[in-house]
Amino acid sequence: MPPQPPVPRRAPAALPVLPYRKPTKGRDYWVIDDVLPDAQAVRERCLAKDDWVKGYPYTSETWPGLRTMPGLEPPELARVERLVKKATGAKELWVQQAPGGGTLNHNCVQVVGEGESEPRPHTDSRALCRYAAVLYLNPAVPKDCGTSFYRQSLPGGRLGGNVVQAPHTNLVEALGTRFVAPDAFEEDVRVPHKANRLLLYHANLVHSATGYVGRTLEDKRMTAVFFWMA
Repeated sequence: MPPQPPVPRRAPAALPVLPYRKPTKGRDYWVIDDVLPDAQAVRERCLAKDDWVKGYPYTSETWPGLRTMPGLEPPELARVERLVKKATGAKELWVQQAPGGGTLNHNCVQVVGEGESEPRPHTDSRALCRYAAVLYLNPAVPKDCGTSFYRQSLPGGRLGGNVVQAPHTNLVEALGTRFVAPDAFEEDVRVPHKANRLLLYHANLVHSATGYVGRTLEDKRMTAVFFWMA
């Protein structure tokens, strides 16, 4: 029997190209400093918690680090929401019920350290939120542990987009796959970490934490995250 020719490898299917909208401060994202009158008290309250839920690498969960809810007390959350309404012009904010009666990780404190994750460009679900926000709670963390917006990096050095639009609700739906190459996105706009800073943005923009730091609960990147419909 003559030797059989090798089966040619199929090239991976090209990903759909997303529309692009340059992330612009005051239109697509807002940076609000000195948000809480005593952010350190919030941080100390969180550090004292003993009800942390563990993610990767401590369990088989795909999300990294530790989480606990709620993060802010009602008066603190109300202050944040007043600032969000003022920045965006939204008349009303609400937390959307997740399918099956589940709850979003809204007003959730997340602690993620060095080596527990890497930048993971994603969007939040359009079906569950219009705006998302992150409040930085560390008093001293490198500036490159803030948040970045990303856009597609396409073959041949071309650049693609960064926005998920209808009929899709998230990035996985828009691309048709959960698995993309590590170099499928490149950083576009970076917002530095600063204690007591709220970064508010349209949830359908591709984004990720820029980086992580720390080996102990006290040193790891600590943020509170929020998701609102409007």
